[in-house]
Amino acid sequence: MTDRSATGSGEIPLVPCVGGLVFDHRGRLLLIRRANEPGRGLWSVPGGRVEPGEDDHAAVVREMAEETGLSVRPGRLVGVVDRGPYRIADYLCTLDDPADEEGLRAGDDADDARFVDAAAFAALPLVPLLAETLDGWGVLPRS
Repeated sequence: MTDRSATGSGEIPLVPCVGGLVFDHRGRLLLIRRANEPGRGLWSVPGGRVEPGEDDHAAVVREMAEETGLSVRPGRLVGVVDRGPYRIADYLCTLDDPADEEGLRAGDDADDARFVDAAAFAALPLVPLLAETLDGWGVLPRS
């Protein structure tokens, strides 16, 4: 979707972004609490803008390392959503080394990071539409 209110070509492209969906061996989903806007103080999946010259997979790897300290291998595209000026492509990811879960730490745009089960996910203040979107894609955390 584009906004046709701009001058020139009449279209403003959406900002390309990515997110990484990482589950631990117990089925818990990795979330970060956003340190900056949009969504400051709310929980979301790790991710961010695709930098010039990057493809989506490279952006997921970079964002995951910056926000969580974890190294991942991006897999299949789970879904794409438009949120305001952002087009977010979310990818299912696996940890390069499952033992790396111990190295989880918040960084960059995140002020907390953790794996959450279904009960914790339901109790956290989430960015708008995250629960509904992940539910629709069948990728909610398990108990």
